Amino acid sequence: MRMRENQTSAYRLAFWGILALGLAVRLWRFGAVPGGLNQDEAFAGYEAWALLCTGRDSAGYTWPVYLTAWGSGMNALETYLMLPFMAVFGRQVWIVRLPQLLVACLSLPAFHDCLRRGSDEETALWGMLLLAICPWHVLLSRWGLESNLAPGFLLFGTCFFLRGLEDSRWLPISALFYGLALYSYATIWPILPAVLMIQGVYCALRGKLRLDPWLLLSLLLLALLALPLLLFLAVNLGWMEEIRGPVFSIPKLLVMRSGEISFRQIPENLRHLFTILRNQSDGLLWNSPGSLADLGRDGWSLSALRRCGGLYGLAYLITPPFVLLGLLLVLIRLVRAGKDFAPGSLLLFWLLAGLALGALVHVNVNRVNVIFLPLLALAAIGLRWFCALFRGKTATAMLLAAYLLLFGLFTGDFFNGERGYDSRIRYSFGYGLDSALAEAMEGEGTIVLDRHVYYSQVLFYSGTDPEDFRETVIYENYPAAYLRPTEFGRFRFGYSDGVPEDTASIILSPWTDGEALREAGFSCTHHGIYTLWQR
Repeated sequence: MRMRENQTSAYRLAFWGILALGLAVRLWRFGAVPGGLNQDEAFAGYEAWALLCTGRDSAGYTWPVYLTAWGSGMNALETYLMLPFMAVFGRQVWIVRLPQLLVACLSLPAFHDCLRRGSDEETALWGMLLLAICPWHVLLSRWGLESNLAPGFLLFGTCFFLRGLEDSRWLPISALFYGLALYSYATIWPILPAVLMIQGVYCALRGKLRLDPWLLLSLLLLALLALPLLLFLAVNLGWMEEIRGPVFSIPKLLVMRSGEISFRQIPENLRHLFTILRNQSDGLLWNSPGSLADLGRDGWSLSALRRCGGLYGLAYLITPPFVLLGLLLVLIRLVRAGKDFAPGSLLLFWLLAGLALGALVHVNVNRVNVIFLPLLALAAIGLRWFCALFRGKTATAMLLAAYLLLFGLFTGDFFNGERGYDSRIRYSFGYGLDSALAEAMEGEGTIVLDRHVYYSQVLFYSGTDPEDFRETVIYENYPAAYLRPTEFGRFRFGYSDGVPEDTASIILSPWTDGEALREAGFSCTHHGIYTLWQR
């Protein structure tokens, strides 16, 4: 009895220690790292501001089920989750990122609960640790890309689904999260119904899912949540007119990006997906800190590995062998289970869903984000088996030390604003534009910005009145999937060499030369990566 009590105490200590570690790396300097604001999260934040101020989005739709941002639209869930926080704290960068942070932090215990119910407690601890220190998930948690909510909401849905197999009263909560996941990422629309159908049929055939009032309520709730998006598809496929109501709207986009799905490109798409998984990077700094593929320019050395992020990748370079081992173990257990229920089957269903998505769409890391939680779960299964194979604590201690060492190196690089990740990402996230705009707006007259500045960032930082934006905006490429304004309000876009007439302020990025302005008598101040020129 005393031994069991000691084991329980050690387990609880490990659980809370891992959770504290995961929360710490996600909360430390939250809102400031990464510096600046990505163009997509800026637009999601501005749409929240517009809805909060006027009840309509930037295009004038009342509480739309899908945002019309950019011209080809954005998922709406992230924006709606910001609203209560923005109503209290105002238009802040950390508010834009707060929904993603909350979902990511809650994902840690949810991932643990799924693995504990589907496997055992040691596997659950390994899985929680892998997720807590995973570079992909740490990066995902610290900025507000709306599609990155999908893994968390799918995880919550699966977590309550597993509980629902034991007590069907949990199934409506599972249906709620699965339904909300549809509003987080449009690309999962084709695969989510298929996976849920396969998952449900499998569990019913294994006697784990029975038709009762709770299951019927869950199906009804899921159908009700999916209905507005089915109407949205009907509107944008030209089957019916758009709906502009006083309570909600179903908008007609300028361009529907259905052409991104291609059956002809399946072999090429799969090759690209496996390249990303092999390199643990898609070459986009906001999705992963780097990979070994980036090493050539710096040569082979420890410092070069750290600079290019090659030691980290998406989930550290020592993880893939354990993923393969876990996959083999799950397949063996599935075969041995025969007609009995095998919890690992749910992992395989979601892994196949990620592969299907990668086959249909030319993906990057955030486009195939649904695949990474199943991969981490497989790695946890592989790690648990590997440690048990050797028995004793040596193998566990060595692996734990290796992961914590890599995590320490990763966090040291991630928060380094001088030469580390934080300094590199600033060029992608427009670091300093907020202060440059604030100083420029203190004066009067027109403000000119070069083409490297995204208009969504200007809308968010300036707090431009949504009605004024709609009345004054002029696009150079209307209609288009990605609209490019030439002007709205007092802002003009598209600086070229020379001195624009009647211009009070000019904001230039590092990629635009301002020497002509200096010769014309403008003075400059530096704001992050931007230079503000004023008469």
